[in-house]
Parts: sequence; structure tokens; C-alpha cells
Amino acid sequence: MNERPVVLIVDDSDDILKIVGALLRTHCETKTASNGEDALQSALAAPVPDLILLDIMMAGINGLEVCRRLKADDRTKHIPVIFLTALTDSSDERMGFEVGAVDFISKPISHSVLLMRIRTHLALKAAADFLKDKNVFLEQEVARRTREVHVIQDLTIVAMASLAETRDNETGSHIRRTQNYVRALAKKLQSHPKLGPLLDDETIEMLFKSAPLHDIGKVGIPDAILLKPGRLTPQEFAIMKSHCALGHNAIVAAEKLIDAPSTFLHFAREIAHYHQEKWDGSGYPKGLAGDAIPISARLMSVADVYDALISRRVYKPPVPHAESVGIILEGRGRHFDPDLVDAFADIQDEFYAIAERYKDTEDEVAANARK
Repeated sequence: MNERPVVLIVDDSDDILKIVGALLRTHCETKTASNGEDALQSALAAPVPDLILLDIMMAGINGLEVCRRLKADDRTKHIPVIFLTALTDSSDERMGFEVGAVDFISKPISHSVLLMRIRTHLALKAAADFLKDKNVFLEQEVARRTREVHVIQDLTIVAMASLAETRDNETGSHIRRTQNYVRALAKKLQSHPKLGPLLDDETIEMLFKSAPLHDIGKVGIPDAILLKPGRLTPQEFAIMKSHCALGHNAIVAAEKLIDAPSTFLHFAREIAHYHQEKWDGSGYPKGLAGDAIPISARLMSVADVYDALISRRVYKPPVPHAESVGIILEGRGRHFDPDLVDAFADIQDEFYAIAERYKDTEDEVAANARK
């Protein structure tokens, strides 16, 4: 690796190349080129120059065009160019600056002026390179820490959702299925004129990650009710319904611990609180109807009901896919948002594929049967 700066000298005069080369040799490494084509090739060849001294008046490709091409190439645009010129018209200097030069040195060349200008621009280049390297390092560090935060966030979600599952009749595969249903349905709706603007890619990713927390409030429901194989009494059902508020309150408490609003927690709170609401207002806990139900909760409602239907539980056998689809379609405009049901009907095969891909394992089914 070169520790000394590298200067490329470009001039069609052998005398200039020799004089400038001899002057700079004790201060830096030098490379030479006698025409524009060679200059462009030499600028790309190792060692890449830190500075280019470029004659303007050359046969073939002149210095202005060489500079223009250097600045148009991402590989060389960062290299400062100083023009060596016998031209004295101010319009020539203006053209030189327009194509990207940083300075002009007039011929005949003053050795002291040349050395001072080169030192100045090499120092500026070194400072710019240092800042660029620092910025790259900082960007990489921010990206690394962001990945760590996302990994920790994902693990926390899974841990919290798994905690709820250990007390419920659900399985780990239920988490994977429902979050994939939500994502598939949301992506289908991206082309919808009314709902599409609410479902950009970043929002869908947050919905995918927050979906596993929809039943986190069930950790607060007594086992006698949560695991009861038969029908719940009205009093027991009232307690069961409180899991929506319990989940909502737990996430609100988490939100209070951070300084800035969290999109992820916002969606998790909505889903936990409102996924049992129904389009016609007959759901719980608030009896919301229609568009008053957040889109996140409406998506979760379709995903959760479909998965509950197709899954085996201690209190029921699995319902076949076709029959489950029929039940969802029957709920159009009553239980579910009509637009979501229409989208679901279009991608019902994708729901089935997700269900098959994340089918409960024999161990999960056996553990569920023991509850």
C-alpha cells in the first residue's frame, strides 16, 4: 500500500513531464501520461492517483474533455484535477471549473506555486478521504446496530408470543401461519384504491412482525377458562374477552418506556386490542364497526379466524380448507371487511399453501392434546 500520495502528470510536452516529475519526486509518487487516452487509463490503473495535473491544450482528447470524463466516472470523480495551462482568458478558466477542475496553474510554471498548490489540494483530498472513510464506518456501524436491534426485537416478539402459547391451545406454528397470512393479504391489498395507500412495504413488514402479539393478553386469563374444552359460560366468556384489553394495556405500558413513538408497538397495540372486533359492530371489546376498526386488526381477524378453523384443538377437529373458506366468505360484511374477504377469496390458495408449509408438527399436536 502506498503511504506517499500519488500524482498523475498529463502533458504532451516531454520537457514538462520531466521537469514536473523531477520537482515532485521527493514529495510524492508520480505517474505520467502524454495524451488524453493514456491519462484516462492511467487514472484507473493502480496505484490510483490522489491528484491529477492536466494540460488543457493536447492533441486528440484535450484536457477539458479528459476532466469531463473523469468527473463522469464514479471510479475517478473524487480525484482532484489541477489544470496546467498557457491559456489566460477568464472564459477558459470558467470552462475548466465547469468541467470539475479544482485549480489552475499557469505556464510557465512557478515551482514554488506548483508545490504549494499541490500540497494544499492533497491535504484537502486526504481530509475528504478521512471523512468519507469515517462516514462509511459510521454507516456500517449504524447498519450493524440496527440489525442487532431488529434481531432483539424479533426474538422478544417470539419470546412474548411463546409465553402466551404455553398457556393456550395454540402452537408455535400458529404464529408463523398467522403472520404470513397477514402479510399475504396485505400485499394483495396494495393495489386496492382505498386500502393500498395504507399498506406500503414498510407497514406490511411491521404488521408481519407485530402479528404474533395479537393474543399476548391471554397470559392474564385463568387456566380454568383458557384451557376449558367445552363451551364457556357467559361469565367465563366475559373474562376471556378481557384478553384484548390486557394485551393492549401491556403494550401501552411498554410504549411509555421509550422516548419516541414506535410504529411496531403502535401496530402491535392495535392488533392486540381490536382483532376481535367485527365489521358490523358486534365484536369486542369496543364494539367498533366498519372503518373505525384499524386495518391492522381487520387483517388479523381474517388470519386468526381462518387459522382457528383449519387447526385441530382439544375442543374441535380441524375444518377442511374449502369449508373454512366458505365460512370466511359467509362472514363478508358481517364479521369481516368486505374488501378483505374479496382479497382473501382471490388468494385462498396462498393461505392453504402457508397452512401446509407451517403445519403443526406431531409434537405440537401431542402437546396441545395434553393441555
